[in-house]
Formats: sequence, C-alpha cells, structure tokens
Amino acid sequence: MKQQMLNIETNGRGTYEISKAIQKVIDESHIQSGLCHLFLQHTSASLILCENADASVRTDLENFMARIAPDGDPDYHHDMEGPDDMPAHIRTILTQNSMTIPVAKGRCLLGTWQGIYLWEHRSRGQQRKVVITLQD
Repeated sequence: MKQQMLNIETNGRGTYEISKAIQKVIDESHIQSGLCHLFLQHTSASLILCENADASVRTDLENFMARIAPDGDPDYHHDMEGPDDMPAHIRTILTQNSMTIPVAKGRCLLGTWQGIYLWEHRSRGQQRKVVITLQD
C-alpha cells in the first residue's frame, strides 16, 4: 500500500481535472493492479467522475447547482465566510468527497470519456488536499 497527498490550488469555483496528477502517482508507485482511493479533505469542494470531452457538461452541472444551492439565500444561517459558504457545503454533501477507481496494467480504468475532477464550490481560490491511497 502507498499513500500520498496531492495539493491542488484552485482559482475559485469550477472544475479542475486531476486525472493526470493521479496517474503520475500511480506511475511512480509501480502498482500494476489494485485500487486507487481518493479522499478530499474539505467540506466545500468535491470529487467527481465526469465527461472530459465536452466542457459544457461541467458548465451545465455548475448552472444546475447554482439553481438548487444559490449563493446568498436568505434562508441560510451559516455565512461566516461569505454568501458562498453554505451553498458550498450543500454542493459537497450532494456530490462526494471520495471515490475508488480500479487500476490495471498500471493505469486507472477510466472509461473513454471519463476524467477525475476536483469541483471547487467556493468563489475564491483555495488550497485543496486529496489523499491518494493505492492498494495492490
């Protein structure tokens, strides 16, 4: 088993593909088959497995989330860090902060159009940490 921390700097709300960074960790581990578990150590961002061929998919996801968890909703009590504070927590709870992907022949077994993304839910840029655990 191998474990490594991946640090990701975001520029604010949006999706950031991290597939290549994760594959680099797998390459360096020399694991040929097993599992790659990812855990995001934050409550206002998430991990998603999403289409990587057409960015409009991620734009549509962001627009959908803006409708169901709008910034500055007067019903929110938790706004200590601004109007995007509670919506970011809601978005995270509705998505996921961990995932497990099979590894074979030293590669993540992603589908043709799949990419691994960190989805930043805060408006300002953040430093995010993803724990990568590899088991063979």
